[in-house]
Amino acid sequence: MRAMILKEFRELRRDPRTLAMLIALPLLLLVIFGYAANFYVSSVETAVMGPSAQQVSTSLPPFFEVTQTDVDGSTAQATDLLRENKVDVVVVTGSTPAEQSTALVDGSNLFAAQSTVSILNKLGDRVRTEVLFNPDLKTSWVMVPAIIGLILTFIGTIVTSIGLVREREAGTLEQLAVMPIRPSQVILGKIVPYFLLAALDMTVVTVLGMVLFGVPFNGNVLVFALGAALFLFVVLGLGVLISTISQTTGQAIQTAFLFLMPQILLSGMIFPLDAMAAGVRWIGYLLPLTYFTMISQGVMLRDAPISSLWLPLVVLAVMAIVVFTGSTLRFRRDLAPDVSKASKPEASKSVDPTGADAS
Repeated sequence: MRAMILKEFRELRRDPRTLAMLIALPLLLLVIFGYAANFYVSSVETAVMGPSAQQVSTSLPPFFEVTQTDVDGSTAQATDLLRENKVDVVVVTGSTPAEQSTALVDGSNLFAAQSTVSILNKLGDRVRTEVLFNPDLKTSWVMVPAIIGLILTFIGTIVTSIGLVREREAGTLEQLAVMPIRPSQVILGKIVPYFLLAALDMTVVTVLGMVLFGVPFNGNVLVFALGAALFLFVVLGLGVLISTISQTTGQAIQTAFLFLMPQILLSGMIFPLDAMAAGVRWIGYLLPLTYFTMISQGVMLRDAPISSLWLPLVVLAVMAIVVFTGSTLRFRRDLAPDVSKASKPEASKSVDPTGADAS
């Protein structure tokens, strides 16, 4: 019995992935649910427009963090501010402070909108509330664009890594490496099918979300496709990276799960980023799913122009270059020893001066 217990502890010590699942994952979940599991937003960025903007901005509750005022602003300009995600709420004032104001709320930011509407209702007749881009504050309208990114993450990270590791287990990956094709072509040949499969799944889920849940698609399809392609390159790169540090399918699943869990919990898909503690929020800003969610919700719900989505697009492009390049180089390095071994028999042959092989 004692020998078996000691043996299991030795096995665990030699398996860092299992140790990470047993130790790191519970600590991660504790931190996430302790600091990030909060649906209430404590403040929202607010713009105040209209003739009485200065007076009304000073009378708003502290919940409304006024970042700009414009006495000449119009309702159309207020809508553009919300569409471009520059603020969460715009209060359009009347000619006098006593006249009823109109608060335009960005409904695509669901949790902030729910908290905002609750606060505005307490102000009574002073402010009329109008929710844009998600008038009924439906959860499905916000979740479906995020779920599209989650599906791409699942296919790009887990399915890709498992597929490549199975090739390694079967020995066919090394056979491909010694063929007269470059390693980069081998990698692209293995990844392109997953890219096309993920693109097909994305299309199906998007259409079903629109049909079953009535989720609108108000924006430019090309902008959405660009964001999805960049995001998919990032997660495919992560899948290749996981396959290079995994020798078995079980190891690949464990590692992919460790990559996938923060993407689900800290990307703003479940818990709003604005409600998270600052340290945990910055972890969310390092995750690719965070930026794809910004793009998908912006395009589908708000008809956001590409000029307002340049930051998430650039961040995803940089992530794609860094992750995909690093994982490809590591993948090529792992195959290099097999290539050299396979070429030794040919290189070891020598030619006898008489013209016959030494072998």
